[in-house]
Order: sequence, then structure tokens, then C-alpha cells
Amino acid sequence: MSDEKRQRHRRAVALRYNQQDDRAPRVVAKGDRLLAERIIEIARENNVPLHEDPDLVAVLSKLDVQREIPEALYRAVAEVLAYVYRLNKRFGEQP
Repeated sequence: MSDEKRQRHRRAVALRYNQQDDRAPRVVAKGDRLLAERIIEIARENNVPLHEDPDLVAVLSKLDVQREIPEALYRAVAEVLAYVYRLNKRFGEQP
């Protein structure tokens, strides 16, 4: 797929999870194309780790913003969170 075609079909979903406040990770932003690019840009500006998984994004993008992820997605999202926590540990940041 060309960069131009990939750009047109780009999607992003942002999740938030705070063990003390949330029962499960929650969708806090989602978008396609330009909005997806803006979500990614904001994440980079704020040193939020990014993880690309088009299949997971396709499923998560069907959820409403502020909705907790369903139990069926816990394992997939847990793998992403584990990746983020390992990155934080490697760079000495608190999760």
C-alpha cells in the first residue's frame, strides 16, 4: 500500500487507564485521516507511547468515546499496556 493510500485510511484510537480510577481501559479519542493524524501528533508531543495494531484499532474505533473497553478485548489491550509499561520502565518513567 502506498504512503498516500495508507494516509487516507489512517485510524487512531487513544486509550486511558488509571488503575486507581478506572475499572477498565477507556477510549478517550478516536478518529480517521486528519483527526487520526492529530491524535498521533498530540500523543507524540506529550511523549505518549504509540503502538500500531490495525486490527485492534478497527475494533476499538467502533466503541463510543468515554466507553470502557468490553471484557472480550481485555487480553489484547493488556498486551499493549504491558508493552507501554515495559517502555516506561526502560526509560525510567512511572506508568
